[in-house]
Amino acid sequence: MARVLSGVQSTGVLHLGNYLGAFRNWVSYQEHDDAYFFIADLHAMTAEYEASSLARSTFDVALDLLAAGLDPSRCTIFVQSHVPEHSRLAWLVECTVSYGELTRMTQFKDKGAENEGVRAGLFTYPALMAADILLYDADRVPVGDDQRQHLELTRDAANRFNHRYGEVFVVPEAAVPLFAARVMDLQVPTRKMSKSVSSPLGTVQMLDPPEEIERKVRKAVTDTGTEVRYDPATKPGVSNLLELLAAATGGDPGALADGFGDYGSLKKAVAEALVEMLAPVRGRAEELRRDPGHITRVLEEGAEKARAVAGPTLDRAMRAAGLLAPPGGFAG
Repeated sequence: MARVLSGVQSTGVLHLGNYLGAFRNWVSYQEHDDAYFFIADLHAMTAEYEASSLARSTFDVALDLLAAGLDPSRCTIFVQSHVPEHSRLAWLVECTVSYGELTRMTQFKDKGAENEGVRAGLFTYPALMAADILLYDADRVPVGDDQRQHLELTRDAANRFNHRYGEVFVVPEAAVPLFAARVMDLQVPTRKMSKSVSSPLGTVQMLDPPEEIERKVRKAVTDTGTEVRYDPATKPGVSNLLELLAAATGGDPGALADGFGDYGSLKKAVAEALVEMLAPVRGRAEELRRDPGHITRVLEEGAEKARAVAGPTLDRAMRAAGLLAPPGGFAG
């Protein structure tokens, strides 16, 4: 059984792109892999955030993950900051990767390279991400194209550490997503649907009520002309709608296009399919809201299970790096 690990930041409202691009895959992984999924609240601190709402949003993300179908009896769900080994191993990774490697990371170049006031955590963020992965001896890490660079840095750090200090870390492989759903903004169909981009009409939230989903799809940007065909290059709006319909129904976007003679009927079918697909998620979320103690218990048990794996890895790495072990070891 392979060990799979992935995480999601704790800020922002989870949306259709998160569900189709990640969480639906996570539910599948838990059926046949040793799966670990965490809520990355420490990563959320690399940019401006509201301290008064961070804990609440972390809790809400946990609720959303359970509503999406993650089962704590089949996988391990935990909060990053509840496992202190993440921060401790991150320092060893920071002392393994180079300044030059971190400056070349696309995320830092895009968000902070020209800003001297940017938080240092954004610069060292990839080292913490590498620690997140290496702590759990993960064999496979599901990543999208925007995260492949981070995984390559993780692999480089693991190989370099192993070469210097002995075989300590498992070198992870990228996992190809089981479902390749591409979800674009409904108002700007050339841009990915995102938590960090404010586009109220363009973003379908995972727990939106049916009438809100219908409203957003009805107002979705389409393209010039009236022909319904799958052509992402020249008809990005219509193609996005067809991809959503395909993701919700299991069809092929090109073949589905043949069934529609106008944009209105396509939008109606997309809205109906999304409402039906997300209905079980909304139902589970309503049940979870009635029992918040269950979510707290899931996170407590998840942190305990995660530390049982992360602690020995940290101890092994600290000793290999030459640090003097305290009584009881570094994981005590």
